[in-house]
Amino acid sequence: METPTGLAVLACAAAFAGRAPTTRSLICRARGRLTTATAEYWVTRWRQCLPPPADAAARAHRLGRDLQRYRQLRADIIELDAQIGVFLAVTHGQVLTTLPGVAAIRAAAFAAHSLPIERFPDAEHLYSATGLAPALYQSATVNRRGRISRQGLAEHRNALMGIAWGLSQRSPSFAARDAELRARGMAPIPARVALARHACRLAYRLLRTQQPFDEQRYRRGRLSRER
Repeated sequence: METPTGLAVLACAAAFAGRAPTTRSLICRARGRLTTATAEYWVTRWRQCLPPPADAAARAHRLGRDLQRYRQLRADIIELDAQIGVFLAVTHGQVLTTLPGVAAIRAAAFAAHSLPIERFPDAEHLYSATGLAPALYQSATVNRRGRISRQGLAEHRNALMGIAWGLSQRSPSFAARDAELRARGMAPIPARVALARHACRLAYRLLRTQQPFDEQRYRRGRLSRER
């Protein structure tokens, strides 16, 4: 749906009521780059399909309306993304966008629940506020940790998990850390929760110092702590 090819194929399906379009028709309806070879591939496949059903016109009409709603939603999302970027730029949360894999939406989602950062005396308090920290069970004879506490807002938790995911995909240091956790036999979600704790410490430091993220400095700091 989000590729020029997919949208061009759907647009032709609505315009021609299921009949095979020409290569030129596909290319003209592509809102992006669509090569002639790709267009010819889809036209050839289309011609090999069964003929349109008796109610093809009605189906094409509904498909056209669905595509129109989809395009409008995409336009609204792009406009809202731009507005969020403007609002984020005048807050201390803007520094989070220097993290690899963290753009305005992820940064704003986490900053909305974390600022002002002075509310949290340290990164562990911020991590606990997200509800990802393990729950503690204490009594006269028992002192153990359980699953994540799930305290606080789910949106705050999801925002931190999103940052951890972005870092695991774009930051070499976090990708290596993720690989280490997986090599130990940790499942994907628990591994991301573990990464989220490191991401929370990093985000806390950035929000406190307002210094942009530096991959090399972070890696050197991690290696020095491991010694």
